[in-house]
Amino acid sequence: MTLAELDTGFLVRRLAQRGTQVERAAIDAAVPAAWRAYDDAVRRGLSGHPWKLLMRTMLGGAGVASETLEALVDWLWDEQPRHNLWRRPIPRMIELVDELRAGGVRLGVVSNSEGKLAELIDELGWADRFVGVADSGRLGMEKPGPEIFAWAAERLDVPLARIVHIGDSRAADVAGALAAGMYAVWFGPAAGASREPLPERARAAAGEPELRRVLRAWGFPLDEAG
Repeated sequence: MTLAELDTGFLVRRLAQRGTQVERAAIDAAVPAAWRAYDDAVRRGLSGHPWKLLMRTMLGGAGVASETLEALVDWLWDEQPRHNLWRRPIPRMIELVDELRAGGVRLGVVSNSEGKLAELIDELGWADRFVGVADSGRLGMEKPGPEIFAWAAERLDVPLARIVHIGDSRAADVAGALAAGMYAVWFGPAAGASREPLPERARAAAGEPELRRVLRAWGFPLDEAG
C-alpha cells in the first residue's frame, strides 16, 4: 500500500472465477471501512496478520452474500501467495524509489505479507531496487513488533534512528516504526484526510507529492517537483 495497492479490478475478476459478481465501485467504496477495521485489530493486539478480517469487511461491505463470504475469503487467502491482490503500482512511487537510489539512499521493503512478497516484487520488475525484503509471512515476525524493523535495519546496514519507514497503517507502520526508533511517514488517503496530530518524528502524506516534500524537508536528495 505504499508501492503497490490493492488491485480491486483484479479482485473483481478473481471473484468472478468463483461465480461471484461484484461491482468494482462497490469494493472501492468498501475499502476505507475495511482498513479502519484492520487498524483497529492491530491496535487491539490481534495476533497474526488480520488479512481475512480486512477482506471479510471489504467484501461484506461490497454486498457479497453472507452465506458465501467465508468460503470466498478462505479461497482468496489460499490463492494469495500465487495471485497477490496487491499488485497495482501507486502512481510515481517507483519513480521516487529510483530517484532516491540515484541519490545514494539504501531502500528496503517491510511488509505484513504472506511469505511470497519477494516473488511479487520480482514479478513487477522491481527486485534490483531493494537491499532486502522483510516479509512477515516468511520471517515469522510482523509489524508493529520491533523485530521486523530491526531485521530490515541490519540488511540496510543503517541505524534505526537514521531510517524513515513509510506505511499506510497508523497502528502497524507509524506506531511500530516510532517504537523501534525510526522516523515514520503515514502514507495514503487516510493520512491525508486525518486531522489527528502525529508525534514529532512522524509526518503524514496523502500521496507522492506530499511524501516528496516530507523527505526533502528531512534532507533526502530529491528534486522539488520530481
